[in-house]
Amino acid sequence: MQNTIAVSAPSDFAFSLPALLSVRRYATQPNYLLLRRPPTRDVEELWQDFLGRVKFPDLYITPHIFFEPYWRGKNVFVVLAMHDGQVTGVLTGLDEGEQVTCGLPARPQLLVDPASQSRRTAETLAKALVSEFPRSRLTTAYSWSSTLASEFERQHFRVRQLEGDVVLELRPGAEALFQSFHDNRKRNIRAAIRNGVEISEVSTAQDLSDYWDVYCAWRKTERKTIHANGNFDKAAEVHRLRTTHRRFLARYKGRAIAATTVRFYPGGLIEYSANCSIDEFNRFRPNDLLIWWTIQWACDQGFSRYSLGAAHPFLRKCGGVVVPIYRYRLDRTFLHQVEIRERAADMGRLVLQNFRESKSVARKCFRSVVAA
Repeated sequence: MQNTIAVSAPSDFAFSLPALLSVRRYATQPNYLLLRRPPTRDVEELWQDFLGRVKFPDLYITPHIFFEPYWRGKNVFVVLAMHDGQVTGVLTGLDEGEQVTCGLPARPQLLVDPASQSRRTAETLAKALVSEFPRSRLTTAYSWSSTLASEFERQHFRVRQLEGDVVLELRPGAEALFQSFHDNRKRNIRAAIRNGVEISEVSTAQDLSDYWDVYCAWRKTERKTIHANGNFDKAAEVHRLRTTHRRFLARYKGRAIAATTVRFYPGGLIEYSANCSIDEFNRFRPNDLLIWWTIQWACDQGFSRYSLGAAHPFLRKCGGVVVPIYRYRLDRTFLHQVEIRERAADMGRLVLQNFRESKSVARKCFRSVVAA
């Protein structure tokens, strides 16, 4: 059954939009709404009501996804699970024809209201991904929740727990969080202050220019491969989105040497979204001071949860908890090639791990025999 609803710009924005959007329904409940453009005002209100009911919604699960510079020119879509006149789940992603991706291994873009009938909502979202994207050979969605697994598995998705992100609970306050930092992080923060590193928010045109200089220098580093591919116009546009983004700049003797960007949804989740620095100045520990500064800022702004966007050693030194992320993937490639390759890689890692452990045991046995 096909229905249509008129489209108007969301209340926070003023964009010229086409006149109609299609609504796809199941023959019986549950149902869903597939959006490829900003929602109508009434649908937006339902969406905003959902965001007010769930804990810690992130920016890319909100209507802002249609207006973010990062997503411009890409085939963005949103699936809203609808039950009893309410939005009960949201899935946002990118449709690239043979591949559909909803989030990243460190950035979920699937959220379900746990107070609703979450299994029914999960079934709705899984069926929508299967039926609405028949050309997709590989469909992947990421979520903070493992409770959706059974319904996604019924639609032939495979579920995998990933490492996840370091997440900080901010309610105890900045000073309490500082005490929970790794000793190395505390030392580096104090060292940065002694070295004369100063932090300020990027607010002026000169600040933005200084940030761009740091970003361009960082992209040329030989220390690692940089995949970011931004441009100044996009950086300037993000700079103007102060209700959802902030940048902080580290300076040494007046020169900009490092920068950190955070992304957030007011009343929801704040995320550590980007960092860049000039290699020759990293010995002054600007990045340690920057992340501490963003934590203080987030506490001052009343946020209660901060996702650091990964779980590598630099971030783990902030304390917090590594919260796992769950991947739901449907492999429709010939002979399920993607799944087969991943299983082979898993087996290879397991064999290597067992080999290393057996060598370690053998060495210990040899030493004990020699010592005897």
